[in-house]
Amino acid sequence: MAFNILIVDDSRTIRSVIKKTLEIARIPVGELYEASNGEEGLGIMKKHWVDLVFADINMPVMTGIEMIEKMVQDDMLSKIPVVIISTEGSKTRIEELFKMGVRAYIRKPITPEILRTVVKDIMGEYNEI
Repeated sequence: MAFNILIVDDSRTIRSVIKKTLEIARIPVGELYEASNGEEGLGIMKKHWVDLVFADINMPVMTGIEMIEKMVQDDMLSKIPVVIISTEGSKTRIEELFKMGVRAYIRKPITPEILRTVVKDIMGEYNEI
C-alpha cells in the first residue's frame, strides 16, 4: 500500500530533504504533493486524496497552525493525519498542536529512522519499498 503524501513547507530545500528522507526510509509513496504554504496545502487537499500531511509551522500567507485550524473545521480534511516538522520546539506550542489534533511532532533535522517510526505509528504497518 502506497501513501499519498503532502509536504507543506515554504522552503523548497526542506521539501526536497523530506522527499529524499521518505525515499531513504523506504516509505511507500503513491502521489507526492508539495505546497509552499498552508493555503496551497488546503487547495491540494481539496482536489486530491491525501493520506498524510507533513507541515512546517512558520510559513508566509498561511501558517501551518492556520492550515490545521481550517482542516479541523472541514469534515473530510479533519480526518487527515498531520505531522509537524519544525525547528520550533517550545513545549507549550507542541502541547497546543497536539490539542488541535496533530498526530506527531518531529524536530528538524529529520532522520529516516524517525520518519519511518512516525509513519508506522500513524499509518500502521506497511510493506517497505
